[in-house]
Formats: sequence, structure tokens, C-alpha cells
Amino acid sequence: MGERTKDTPEPVARGNRMDVTEAFVAHRNLLFTVAYEMLGSAADAEDVLQETWLRWVGVDLDTVRDQRAYLVRIATRQALSHLRTLGRRKESYVGPWLPEPLLTAPDVADDVELADSVSMAMLLVLETLTPTARAVFVLREVFALEYDEIAEAVDKSPTSVRQIAHRARAHVAARRPRGVISAAETRRAVEAFQQAIETGDLQRLLDILSPDVVLLTDGGGVVRAALAPVVGAGPVAHVLGRIAAAASLQPTQVNGDPALVVRLNGEIDTVMAMRIDDGVITGLYAVRNPEKLSHLERETTLRR
Repeated sequence: MGERTKDTPEPVARGNRMDVTEAFVAHRNLLFTVAYEMLGSAADAEDVLQETWLRWVGVDLDTVRDQRAYLVRIATRQALSHLRTLGRRKESYVGPWLPEPLLTAPDVADDVELADSVSMAMLLVLETLTPTARAVFVLREVFALEYDEIAEAVDKSPTSVRQIAHRARAHVAARRPRGVISAAETRRAVEAFQQAIETGDLQRLLDILSPDVVLLTDGGGVVRAALAPVVGAGPVAHVLGRIAAAASLQPTQVNGDPALVVRLNGEIDTVMAMRIDDGVITGLYAVRNPEKLSHLERETTLRR
């Protein structure tokens, strides 16, 4: 064989390189969403995408019947590996661990099933599942993959996957957030909440908070945050009262849910996502860990 020269083309993946690239790009947002829902971490989801690409470029496309399913299978296997590593990291995490918040476009909130699946509340419910059960639930309930496709992704038999899916569905149903409220009701609650904080109106704040509201704050041991959940309208209002003086509040959409971005001196200090039920706030998820705030300057596209 002749020697390679600088003009000799680099080897390419089996199959047409453009076809390989186009297929990956076409499904990239879907693959990111799958990985993010399994991991709750955008940084880890991006790593999964990179690893998925490295494996995908070596695939002979002539052997692939369904490119979407094949890519999802690769991404799922990589996410499962990351999920086990992430679980070990969480064991030493300082204070409550919250998913990495994503600034999402209005179309995510319009897709009720997608918004529900990526909401802070739901991602925390998924945290209570085993890695395999989480993968099965996400692939079946959110992305509607067939059982045999999921079985290949998680290295289980279709029968086992059906059983895992049934148990995971029941587990999540017992813990998932309540029903969807109207956009108008959400807007009223967010506006009332923001005004109460900005004006320091304690009574107005107490009125918009559920008596058993729960505030979770994630500082990751890097910035100040409560090390345990804050429960009850009075204690939560007391904590929120501290942010009014020097902060500016910007309403936005995070993970398909209403949220407030808290800025100090123009810089993002905290993002606070909300769970609203029956016109009052029942859950607040305040992420302060700077390592988790990098995806709030631009919208992240999520797809089912």
C-alpha cells in the first residue's frame, strides 16, 4: 500500500459521511432531551451527545433500519453509564441536589407532556427511580418507544421491560405533580409572587404561598443556601424576604415551568422555578450553584 500524504483523505465512517452527520443533526435535540431527562444535568447530557456521536460515526448505515431508534439506544446506554457516576457524586453533594435548570422556549410549555416530563418537580420524582427504571420510564412514557426497542437500549428482555415500566409508572403516578393549570392562572400567580417579593409585602406573599409550600435551595456547597428543605409559608416567606432589597427579578420559563431569574449587579445569582397548584405556589426550586447556571443565557431546544 502507498504512503499517506497530506492530500490523502482521512478515513470516514462506513456509509456516507454526510448521511451520518445529517442523521445525527436531525435527531440531536431529541437525543439531548433523552439524556437530560435521564440525568437532570445539561453538562452531562452534552457529554452523552459527544459520546453518542463518536459511536455513531463508526456505524454502517446500511445495517440500520431505524436511525432514530438506533441513536436513542446509543444515547441511552451512555446516559445510563453517566447516571451511575452521577449518583455517586450526589452522595457527597452539599445540601439539596436540584436538576440543572434550562431556559426553555414557550413551545415547550405548550407541549404539556414534554413540559411535565422536564419540570423540576418531575425530574425530582425521577430521581427516586433506579437508573434502569428511569430509562425505561423516560423512553416509554415520554418518547413512546416500543418495548423491544427499550429492551435493546437497557439490555433487558421485552418482558422484563414491561414489568419495569409498569412498576415505574405506578411509582411516578403516586408522586407526580398534580394537574395542569391554565396559562392565565399561572401568569396571575407569578405576577403576584414577583410583586410581593419586590414590595416586601409579607401578607401578599403569604397569600400566594400554599400553607405547606416547600422551598429547596441548591448551592452545592459553593454559595450560601439552606442545607435542608424549608417547609411552610411563614418560613419560606422569611427566606424570600431577604432577596428583595438588592435584587432584580425577571420572569421567564425554566424547564417549561414559570420561574424568576434573580440578578445581583446584573449577574444571575439564582433561578427559582415554581410549582403552582390551584392558584398558589406549592413548590419552589432555587438553584444558586454557579456551575448549574450556564444554560440560562440562551434557550435550550427540547424535543420529543
